[in-house]
Amino acid sequence: MARTTPHDHPTADGEPLYRRLAMELLGELRDGTVPPGERLPGERRLAGHFGVSRETVRQALELLRRDGLVATDRRGSHATLPGPPVESPASLTFPVGARAATPGTVARATVTWEPPPPDHAEALGLAPGRPTLIHRYRCATAAGRRLRHAVTSFSAVALAEVEELARYRDRADGTATAHLRRAYDWMRRAGLTLHHRDAITRLAGTPSVRVTRRVHDQYARPLEITDLVVDDQQDALVYEFTLPGRTPAPSGA
Repeated sequence: MARTTPHDHPTADGEPLYRRLAMELLGELRDGTVPPGERLPGERRLAGHFGVSRETVRQALELLRRDGLVATDRRGSHATLPGPPVESPASLTFPVGARAATPGTVARATVTWEPPPPDHAEALGLAPGRPTLIHRYRCATAAGRRLRHAVTSFSAVALAEVEELARYRDRADGTATAHLRRAYDWMRRAGLTLHHRDAITRLAGTPSVRVTRRVHDQYARPLEITDLVVDDQQDALVYEFTLPGRTPAPSGA
């Protein structure tokens, strides 16, 4: 997002600042900077980012709301322009091991607010017994045979800096479905660079493998840790990466 002028006075051409702000937000909605359905930052955050008052932000959002370009519910405002949601690359799928439902399988994901497993607490720098947001993902056949399951614990840093994750605390009762497949997108939109480290080990005496993913940011602060167990010998893990092409050197260089 780009900044507008850091005041609430009319612009040089006499146009109200809230209208100029609305047009700038509209441009970001249309060019995909804010994908369809994406939650907008809160009023306070928008006001600080654009250097205007919260009242100016409210007026700009109301203008977009009247035109049907944003909608507001109890969790805030979100973009409503038509179009497919922006998907993360397959290598950034959350949680590790999750994938689109296939015929004959059932996937379920929930969140709770509770102390994480001891090894997760240690990896995230959480005091023993301190609760955090826990995400559980399960994939099974229609007959109930478990194919894979994953447990993710988020750090205090992730919850403090990623607004979309923090919102789940109040409804983390373990009953409602909660697919956080955009979690890595949310982290990146919050200005965090994501570094993944996946360790794959075989579980002795079983055909299963465990994948442990640790994610930290550009400051080496832990963001989340996930343990995935693939239970079915016939199941497969697919890791897909996209590498940018190297720019050819100028001729004569």
